[in-house]
Amino acid sequence: MDVAVLGDLLARDKRRSQPAVVVPAADREMSYHDFITTAYKSGNVLRYLGLSADARLAIDPTLQPEPLLAFLGAAQLGASTTFEPTAEARVRLVPVDEEAAYADHGGRLAVFGGSPEATTTTHWEQEVWSENPAFPPTQIDPESTAIVAGDQQYSHRRLLNMAEEVVDELALEEGSRVAIRTPLSRPETIGGGLVAALAAGATAIFVDDPSEAVDAEAALVDATQETPESRQCSLADLSG
Repeated sequence: MDVAVLGDLLARDKRRSQPAVVVPAADREMSYHDFITTAYKSGNVLRYLGLSADARLAIDPTLQPEPLLAFLGAAQLGASTTFEPTAEARVRLVPVDEEAAYADHGGRLAVFGGSPEATTTTHWEQEVWSENPAFPPTQIDPESTAIVAGDQQYSHRRLLNMAEEVVDELALEEGSRVAIRTPLSRPETIGGGLVAALAAGATAIFVDDPSEAVDAEAALVDATQETPESRQCSLADLSG
């Protein structure tokens, strides 16, 4: 892969009508054009909220496009992300129905999926919609941390290495459709799922029901799963 950091996956010339991300349970689908543009906007909103290269974003791992876009927005800033929403963070993004639960956790709070109750809480979709659909070039160290999970840190390079493993193992290419059947809270789901799909130009289909059949020829799975896809890669096989 001719990319050094995660932001390289979001080049303007990669924007097209092919779906980038599909979430069947939420009946959501975003084209590469909309997904990349919204990732730019997400980075700009996070910058406005005070996120920077020395800060952390905490995200609730709800299976929706917003957490994925927020992660990529943070990565463009050189900031780190944790999918542990109670962790210490400068900015926190959670579903709107969890607003009250996180009101006293510190940092700036943003919610998605509806309008917040408190005037101090950021309405994520509203701010993203109104933001600039471009993102200025930013120098990011490939060894800088992109994801924190417990006491483990995952750099841009480590996530891209995971992605390369999955792209090779599943023979992903532009137009491929890959089912992501693993929890969003796992860093391997991001590296071996989202990042791998974007690197190959494939469509990532995030599936929360292991038994649900989707239109995909390959899958990222947990070791114990039995799924209908003919080509599979297990999280346990990813070295990163």
